[in-house]
Amino acid sequence: MSVDVLNECGYAVDELELVACARHVMDRMKVHPDADVAISLVDEAAMTVLHEKWMDLPGPTDVMSFPMDELRPGRDGVDPTEGVLGDIVLCPSVAERQAREAGHAPVEELLLLTTHGLLHLLGFDHAEPDEKQEMFELQRQLLLTFLAGRGRR
Repeated sequence: MSVDVLNECGYAVDELELVACARHVMDRMKVHPDADVAISLVDEAAMTVLHEKWMDLPGPTDVMSFPMDELRPGRDGVDPTEGVLGDIVLCPSVAERQAREAGHAPVEELLLLTTHGLLHLLGFDHAEPDEKQEMFELQRQLLLTFLAGRGRR
């Protein structure tokens, strides 16, 4: 699995940790081993432009996902489709504020947002209550299993 991190804002982050998280999620979701994803870290000005252009919403947001080949999670007995998952764009300064409000470390917020963005690339959404429950529970499970395995690396 190819995971590229492009730090366009100079925010100090453990890029290898973001890559490890993305690979964990892709592996657990049975994504093709040759699938590609790019994670970009941008400042609030760049995220505001993207948020307004693509979502028609004001100001910056924490994460945006841009799917490419519309890959879906793999299923038992079915070979996964190879391709490009797409791009995840993170805004670390927004994530840092959210982490502070939630009472956890900024890196944990970025890992949560990476997981969230990957699930969007795989077709999950949270517009409807039942979709939100499914996506957020899956997100929680994926992040917890990643964090539990962190100490073993």
